[in-house]
Amino acid sequence: MKKLLFVFAFLITVVSFAQEQKRDLKLNKDTNLIDVVYYHDNGVVSQTGSYTADGKLQGVWLRYDTEGKKTVSANYDNGKKVGKWIYWIDGIKKEVNYENNVASL
Repeated sequence: MKKLLFVFAFLITVVSFAQEQKRDLKLNKDTNLIDVVYYHDNGVVSQTGSYTADGKLQGVWLRYDTEGKKTVSANYDNGKKVGKWIYWIDGIKKEVNYENNVASL
């Protein structure tokens, strides 16, 4: 019950700031994560990803430019950068591997 109350309080807090940034939040009952979509000022999706109940980034996060082209594919585990990250810079794909928040090229 406490966890549910915390998640609800977190959602209320985050939603109160939503007026400053364009975003959609939704509690995913299957994963118990908070799924979020951020938008650029022009309405195009800026980022997608998930947060844990205590506000840490979790799972796959995707970032897009103002034209909707994917620029980053990132992975988080309990707030730490992990696994393969892919960056698209001027149409060129670059990969970086992370382990415990440390990059190895």
